[in-house]
Amino acid sequence: MVKLRLKRCGRKAVYRIVAIDSRSRREGKDLRKVGFYDPMKNQTYLNVPVILYFLEKGAQPTETVQNLLKRAEVFNELLSNQMRFN
Repeated sequence: MVKLRLKRCGRKAVYRIVAIDSRSRREGKDLRKVGFYDPMKNQTYLNVPVILYFLEKGAQPTETVQNLLKRAEVFNELLSNQMRFN
């Protein structure tokens, strides 16, 4: 199963949002980098089309990533995409 989770990079608390196999450890090899999160500056960059692709294929976001996606209203875009194809 693929998960969308945070991967720490650098000394400070700066994270990449990655799509990764759920059996891999936190710092393991990722399938694809899909975003960036800096909690100190409260900055978030999301590659929304790629995130939507992984969510449509069944990827499960972790709780923290899910909160970031809700704040960026990514789930609203996912619902509108599903409504458009039905």
